[in-house]
Amino acid sequence: MARPPHAREKVLDAFEALIIDEGERAATMDATASRAGVSKGGLIYHFPSKLALEEGLAERLLALVDADTAAMRAAPGGVVDAFIRTSVEVGTPLDRALIAVGRLATVGSPAAIAALTALRTSWRELLREAISDETAVDLVMLVADGVYFNAALGVGSVAGVPDIDALLALLSRAIV
Repeated sequence: MARPPHAREKVLDAFEALIIDEGERAATMDATASRAGVSKGGLIYHFPSKLALEEGLAERLLALVDADTAAMRAAPGGVVDAFIRTSVEVGTPLDRALIAVGRLATVGSPAAIAALTALRTSWRELLREAISDETAVDLVMLVADGVYFNAALGVGSVAGVPDIDALLALLSRAIV
């Protein structure tokens, strides 16, 4: 009997949440099955190992990045505007996947490292469609990273979101 298609996503949600809430070491197969509310056999049906879970989470991140880049390409304000504006979005599925995969990368997960490398490459290629100068691409990526970092800190009231319109105006002058 085939498993419901949402069971796989439920397991990935549980694995992702464990990594974010408790760390990579706590995200064991048993803990993931328990948090997902599935049997160990149900977990193994979808993910036969922790490596398979890591690969599944990396695939999820890349699928979210693909959707994100498609949305940025279609954004009325253009790619750079959308790239900077979406950098303030924390708590989204993309953000949660990025945090979890980032934590896996810090402990040497090959799937996570490959996914983060692909993510950065994808975003660079997207920005290159709008910006011809490589240093300007670097500038936009670094600004977006800083905006994201400050937005993430703002969740706990440590920092906050800068004036995005003012940043974009400054960036547009700098990257022309």
